[in-house]
Amino acid sequence: MSDAVSPLAEPFPALPAIAGVTPRVARAGYKAWGRCDLTYVELVDGTAVAGVFTRNVCCSSEVDLGRRNVAQGRARALVVNAGNSNAFTGYRGREAVEQIMAQVAEGLGCPADQVFVSSTGVIGVPLPKDKARDGVAAAMAAAPCTWEDAARTIGTTDTFPKGAMATALVDGRTVTLAAIIKGSGMIAPDMATMLGYIFTDCAIASTYLQDLLSEANRRTFSCITVDSDTSTSDTVLAFATGAAGNALLTGPDAPGADAFAAALEEICRQLAHLVVKDGEGAQKFIAVSVTGAVSDESARKVGLAIANSPLVKTAIAGEDANWGRVVMAVGKAGEPADRDRLSIGFGGTWAARDGQPLPDYDEAPVAAHLKGQEVSIEVDLGLGHGRATVWTCDLTHGYISINADYRS
Repeated sequence: MSDAVSPLAEPFPALPAIAGVTPRVARAGYKAWGRCDLTYVELVDGTAVAGVFTRNVCCSSEVDLGRRNVAQGRARALVVNAGNSNAFTGYRGREAVEQIMAQVAEGLGCPADQVFVSSTGVIGVPLPKDKARDGVAAAMAAAPCTWEDAARTIGTTDTFPKGAMATALVDGRTVTLAAIIKGSGMIAPDMATMLGYIFTDCAIASTYLQDLLSEANRRTFSCITVDSDTSTSDTVLAFATGAAGNALLTGPDAPGADAFAAALEEICRQLAHLVVKDGEGAQKFIAVSVTGAVSDESARKVGLAIANSPLVKTAIAGEDANWGRVVMAVGKAGEPADRDRLSIGFGGTWAARDGQPLPDYDEAPVAAHLKGQEVSIEVDLGLGHGRATVWTCDLTHGYISINADYRS
């Protein structure tokens, strides 16, 4: 974790314990730092699992094996390594992951494919097997820790630990969701965009949990970007122990299914926003809202073109109401747009309508809005009913400094 804390940081919430879930941490020493860098979470037998993973074709073995293992629908443990992504490491990297899976499986007496492993950090360095073995052994023997400890342990360039919670009434019972996430840079939506873990006591079929997580991801994690770069290791996993005792949720018609789906999407949105607020060098949190598109997906792509534009992001960093840069980004998005129907605003003040500047446009309220830490950009394409909101941060010299010195 970085010593300098993001000005957009939020305090870590008081997350509840989830029945059937026990987090622990240890120091494996993957980097020369004096802190814990391995999080181990033990899950009760029968825990359902779902996951979404990066589409980066240079993904890590952790992603390959996780994608394979999630299909069988059950989980007994999670291991997260920080400081070494173990990506682009060939057979040696895969052997290290398989060693971790086998070690935990032997300790718990479960199949190896019920052990999920994630790693984050520098690309191209095989995960040291000896450090992994000793770290896992120490974690499995450690006393249970808090969610905040677990969240701090999985961080790399993060400046603050991130967590969120939600509840839902399902079958007359209150079910609880608690989650932690890491992410600060190399954040762009190509599915998950970081390492995130959601734990709930809800009883839910793994296939339905997968449907809900995939849908929630589409509207949350796949709508954020810090730098347009998609990591080799991005993973979001959801684990459901069933300890709440509700009738098993098997589909959208089950009692309480809507409430649980809403709670899952809400916790994903909270986590997604926290990642953007910890964007490397971020000083401002930006919401880009696009309406009037030919479809929701088209609106999302236009929003991402704006959110990923260095010119737009640096203008916001400089508090410059240069709406022409937004026009440029809309035009390059590759989506249907009509110059003569386009409208653009900041913070609820329209600067241009129907393809031309407003004659009575007053830049003063826009300038005042851009001085705040939370900035909104509104775009209406005037073509249809598609809409989407994308979240990003500004681009400052801090991003360059962090990434220029990343390996040192």
